[in-house]
Amino acid sequence: MTTMKSLFVAGAALFALAGGASAQDKVLAVVVKGLDNPFFEQINLGCQKWNNENKGKGYSCLYTGPASSADEAGEVQIVEDLLNRSDVAAIAISPSNAPLMANMLKRVAPKIPVMTIDADLSAADAGLRKTYLGTDNYLMGVKFAEHLKKLKPGGGTVCLQLGNVAADNINARAAGTRDTLSGQKGIARLEGQGGWTEIAGCPVFTNDQIDLANQQMADTFTANPNLTAFMLIGGWAQFAPQAYAQVTDQVMGKLKDGSLAIVAGDTLPPQMEALKAGRSHVQVGQRPFEMGYRAPSVMLDLLGGKAVDSIIYTGLDECTQANVATCIGG
Repeated sequence: MTTMKSLFVAGAALFALAGGASAQDKVLAVVVKGLDNPFFEQINLGCQKWNNENKGKGYSCLYTGPASSADEAGEVQIVEDLLNRSDVAAIAISPSNAPLMANMLKRVAPKIPVMTIDADLSAADAGLRKTYLGTDNYLMGVKFAEHLKKLKPGGGTVCLQLGNVAADNINARAAGTRDTLSGQKGIARLEGQGGWTEIAGCPVFTNDQIDLANQQMADTFTANPNLTAFMLIGGWAQFAPQAYAQVTDQVMGKLKDGSLAIVAGDTLPPQMEALKAGRSHVQVGQRPFEMGYRAPSVMLDLLGGKAVDSIIYTGLDECTQANVATCIGG
């Protein structure tokens, strides 16, 4: 359900164009899952850099979304409101709930270019958008698993921490992870394939809530003292550095001696500090700043009738404790 807080924050963002934009500018909107997630703030910074470099050219990048990443309906409503505005020329969406967003797009039938960013619609609904700009999420999951297999070649027990149940990008990462660990395609759950077993109670779903992510980790470590690996398929818990430090304090001995491995998504500054401190072993990073910076230009290409690939990947950064001083993160 859409909250008053999310409507207030979204409304403020909708009518206050950043970067000194003119009131006459056409809007190139970027709608993310939630303004409470620091990962998406990197997309905002990219959007604002584009604004600073393109002042006076008639278009402005508008970054917005619901106040909470858990407000799936609120995000859908924001997108629908934008589609009904005469000044919005094109829109880029990171759908929190891909089927819910797709249903709205089918109902509204937008007349302006629609693309996805960071998270895509399902393959069945891909025709509703012109292009997807962001991570190859299946490949990201493959990289998670490849690094874990290097750390733990004998396999073991694992818990996957996921986001929203209907988030296409997170589900694609989970699929890549399970397929690669198991050596088989289409594994719904690891039950010994490739030497890996998902423990009871896992996967756990954070619903993109940072506090819940940390609590889930703490509870999992307490209930499973012999756990081999914990995989943050998104970086949620690490976005609260103090809480994440407290959670990993309880298993620091295991992290240091290698009996427990933590592999995580994203390479924001606090996550890189966690890696340096030995609170994770691998960080596979996306490039959200690049997504935010490139999205307005892609939307202009769509408006101009230029040929745009149906998928535009922005790449990954693979950071380990061995290369943490030199790998590209952030």
